[in-house]
Amino acid sequence: MPMVQELYSKKLMTASEAVKKIKDKSNLMISMGVSMPPALMRSVADRAVSGDLSSLNAYYMHASSHASQTILSPEVMSVIKPHSLFMSSHDRQIEKLGLEKGKRWLEYIPSTFHQVGRLMSETLGADSFIATVSPMDRHGYFSLGTNSDYGTTVARNCGKLIVEVNKEMPRVFGEALIHISEVDAIVENHIPLQEVLPSAPQQVDEIIAKQIVEMIPDGATIQMGVGGVPNAVAGYLARHNDLGLHSELLSPGIMDLIKSGVINGQRKTLHRLKHLFTLALGNKELYDFMDDNPSLAGYPASYINDPTVIAQNENMISVNSALQVDLTGQINAEYLKGREFSGPGGQLDFVRGAYASRGGKSFVALHSTAKAGSVSRIVSQLDGPATDPRMDTHHVVTEFGMVDLKGLSLSQRAESLIAIAHPDFRGELRETAKKRGLLA
Repeated sequence: MPMVQELYSKKLMTASEAVKKIKDKSNLMISMGVSMPPALMRSVADRAVSGDLSSLNAYYMHASSHASQTILSPEVMSVIKPHSLFMSSHDRQIEKLGLEKGKRWLEYIPSTFHQVGRLMSETLGADSFIATVSPMDRHGYFSLGTNSDYGTTVARNCGKLIVEVNKEMPRVFGEALIHISEVDAIVENHIPLQEVLPSAPQQVDEIIAKQIVEMIPDGATIQMGVGGVPNAVAGYLARHNDLGLHSELLSPGIMDLIKSGVINGQRKTLHRLKHLFTLALGNKELYDFMDDNPSLAGYPASYINDPTVIAQNENMISVNSALQVDLTGQINAEYLKGREFSGPGGQLDFVRGAYASRGGKSFVALHSTAKAGSVSRIVSQLDGPATDPRMDTHHVVTEFGMVDLKGLSLSQRAESLIAIAHPDFRGELRETAKKRGLLA
């Protein structure tokens, strides 16, 4: 038996045995999204319910449905203290349930994405890390597959590394590989991966997307965020040529552009011919496409989302969504109805990196209104934090037009943003701008 297989056999155990390596009153880091390990999280929750754990800090981003049934279930909240660095619907739900009982069950930690790996490893201290990985290859390597993000960094800087092997997890190259010698315990759990399909773009998304696509040249390197507009933009890029990919997210829409040859990396100035990403979220077709695909490379967010790295791609194009923009150009992409809705993620990373790129542009898109047209998304002042400071915002796009804010004075910004607001709110915005001294 090869040495790596001997190591595998020695480290293979049940999930309940594996989580015994997680110390009480310690910091547990958990991989995010698709790579959250269901069997391991179930066993951690079981330890909490049984009284085998008295307290445990859990840190992660974008919780999955598996998390809501285990480490985020009400029955373990007296023991497990979840700390989310990017809120999902499952995080929002457990937070809401706690607040209804007068308790703060969940803590939110703001951080830009490229700093999360360091934050978990150095600032907080990763006593243990659990993640779903692909099966080990003949050389002894597992792959983090869909989620290099902070996983690559934390896996190599934690006290105990425990992996859940799932044959459905794609084997991805780049810096997504973990050697058997680095692993402390192995669990096997072969179940379908979480699938999240983007919703069909609305008519407003299509109108906004067409404006952005006209600004994207052939040969550009692109990053598409989450939301209807980025998905619509991907759909309208079918007639472009020689695009490159350097993106936080790999999605089904991006996969289609790679399959058709629109994204081929021919003109990239960094990692030519390679399609770089740090996390993937989509359907089984996407995960199968990723498996053993030599054109794809998963890298940690500390690299993919580093603005100085992003800027090395000439003609870098970044497309993201927002909830609000104020009349000075500040962007809120994370705060809604008095609560943290998601998080900054990597939006600011790419807004800064794209503008610093030679020929680069960043676009932040939003519908002009919300709540069936009753609320303007272009506002006098933001309801929450500024995800993107006004100094960094480049292009803002609604269904009523696009404005380049770079170089504009405060009064020019106010005029330009009012012009792309919904007509029903332009008068009100103008009066408010006058009271604030933004307009004469």
